[in-house]
Parts: sequence; C-alpha cells; structure tokens
Amino acid sequence: MAQSKEATLTWLRKISGELSTAILKRLEETVPWYGEMPPGRRSAVGLVAQSGISSFIKWYEDPTATPWVASDIFGAAPRELLRSISLQQTLQLVRVVVSVVEERVKGRDEHLRDAVLRYSRDVAFAAADVYARAAEARGLWDARLEALVVDSILTGEHDDKLPSRIAALGWHGHGETAVLVGSTPRMLDADHVRRVARRLAFDVLVGVQGHRLVVVIGRADAPASADGNDEPAPAAAFMELAEQLDPDFGPGHLVLGHAVPSIVEAATSAHAALAGFAVARAWRQCPRPVHADDLLPERALAGDALARAALVGRVFQPLKAHSTELLGTLRAYLDNGRSLEATARELFVHPNTVRYRLKRISEIIGWDATGPREALILQSALIIGAIGEPDGSSKRPRLPR
Repeated sequence: MAQSKEATLTWLRKISGELSTAILKRLEETVPWYGEMPPGRRSAVGLVAQSGISSFIKWYEDPTATPWVASDIFGAAPRELLRSISLQQTLQLVRVVVSVVEERVKGRDEHLRDAVLRYSRDVAFAAADVYARAAEARGLWDARLEALVVDSILTGEHDDKLPSRIAALGWHGHGETAVLVGSTPRMLDADHVRRVARRLAFDVLVGVQGHRLVVVIGRADAPASADGNDEPAPAAAFMELAEQLDPDFGPGHLVLGHAVPSIVEAATSAHAALAGFAVARAWRQCPRPVHADDLLPERALAGDALARAALVGRVFQPLKAHSTELLGTLRAYLDNGRSLEATARELFVHPNTVRYRLKRISEIIGWDATGPREALILQSALIIGAIGEPDGSSKRPRLPR
C-alpha cells in the first residue's frame, strides 16, 4: 500500500541503523573477501555501506541533488576504499546493499522500490567513475615517472634513487640491458610495445624525446621451457625484439645500442644508440634495425669518443699486441684496394701468405677485411689508432722478407 513521501522518509530514517547491521551481516555471510580483510579495512567498507544508505535517503528526499553519489558515498573513505577493494568487489558490495534494502522495502511502496533500483544504477556508474579517475591519475603519474627515468638514463645523470623509481614502474628486468632509438610514430601505442616485449620475456621503458622514440630493454625472468623441463628456454636476443618492434616506430632509421650488464649502466648503451641514430643516414645501405656498433666509422667521424675508443680497443690494440706483422699486412691490404696480389708484391710474400694473415686477423678481431663494409670499419680503426700513437711509433713496421 502506497504511503506519503514524508512518511516513507521517516520510516527510512528509522530503519537506517537496522539496514546497516543487516548489510554487514550479509557481507560476512555471502562475500568471502570481506571476512578475510583486517578489521581496519572492514570498518572502511562498512563506512562506505552506511554512507550509501544515508545518501539514498537524501537522494530520495531530493532527486535533483546530483553531487550526492561521489561526494556522499565514495567521499566517506576514498583512499581506504581504493586500497581495500577492487572495482569488481565494490560492485559486489553495491549488489549486497541493494538486495538487503530491496528485501526490506518489498511490498511497502513500489515507488520506493523503483527508486532503489535507479539509485543502485547510479551508484554503480559512480563507482566505475571513481576507479577510472584513480587509474587515470595513476597512469599519468606512471607516465611522468617513466619519462623522468628514461631521461635520466639518456643523460647518465642519476642517483641511488634510480633503482627504486624503476621498481615503482613494475620493472622486472635483471641482467643485461640495451637501448633502442628510432623516430616517433604519428600514433604511439606504448601498450603494444610492452605486450610484444613481454611475449619475448623482456621488460621495457618507453620514452618520447621530441622526434625520437627511446625504448630501454631489459631481460625479464627467463621463459619456461616449452617441454616442461626446469631448464629455462633460450632467451631472445635484443636484435630479435628490435625487429619485432620495428612497426611501432616511425619512418627512418632504428638503432640498437650494445648490451650492458644492468640498467644502471644503460647510459652507455643509450649514448651509442643516440650517436648511431644521428649518423645512420650516412650509410647508404644501412639496415633497419641496425646495431650501433655497425656504425662505428660514422660515429667516430662525427666525434663520438665512445666509438673512437671502441675502434682502437677492438681492432688496433689487439692487432698491435698480437703481431706487428698482422697489423702491417692489414694496412697494406687496405691501402692497396683490398688486392691480394698488390699486397703480396708490396710485402714481398706469396698471395697465400696474405690470405692466411687476413684469416688470422678475422679470427682475432671478428671482422673480415675482405668485405667492403668491414674494410671501412678496419680502415677507420687503423687511422684513429695511428693518430693516437705517440710520435714515431706509428711508422710502418718493417716486415721480414
């Protein structure tokens, strides 16, 4: 039997305490996660439930008051609510509250029952809005923190707080790290970059530096073996991930820095990748992606001290320490346009001797002087190494006849 609105409001205010008690009891009986919560968090959830009843009474009295939901219910204990329960659990809470109230008002006033259903709908939307705003704020904070971390890695200016900041971003990488640099696409899908990386057991940090897109790559936990053995499956190479991420970058060159032992040392990999990205256009047939170490000659010519040191340390010094005979043969071979016969004539040896020495050079330094690109790398190393030698020490060694 329908009653006046004033009488209904009086009745609702009278039974509000009873409804709160019934709701908490129903939560304990039907919602497992509520009983498992510590007392402080259960109190916060109960406070929100009680606020919901009080807010419903206010709304029923004046449905035109729109700010009631967010301010009255979720304003009661917003931080505790977000820390205590997820959005799914919040909707379960709403369902319990509505069912208890609906059972209590059933048969008393159909208009009141319809009001409860409309109110529960708005509460559900308000809950989703609260959690969405919290997620958006968290996402913006994470984006700013990630940009700060990537910038610190690029500049090499970081302190002891870097590991904790990286951990706050959910970084699970351990061991080797490398930096990938390319152009920024018109529409960047950072989530896709992270999904591709996770599929290959990598963690990534993504940063946009103007027209450059920088991805810091770290090895995550080794993937499990496909056959179920305890031995982990072989880890994917950094270049393999770079190839997979190629479509996520804009047009132009894509350069991968060398691997370093940990993320706190990633600044050197970033330096190499950025230097390579700046000069990659000088190599007419530069592949995409390309290792920064494959651009050592261009980087050295552009004044990259790291590239100059790499050329001297990986080519000139090993050959000089091993044998002046090999160093002289390489110089003569490159000066004679990579001709075995011309080199043999200059050194007064058989061409097979030159061929054998070139093979030994390749075994020592890992580059084959007979290839045009590798010959450029070796020629650059010899020039830079000779420039850095003390006066008189860079003269052509006299080879035995």
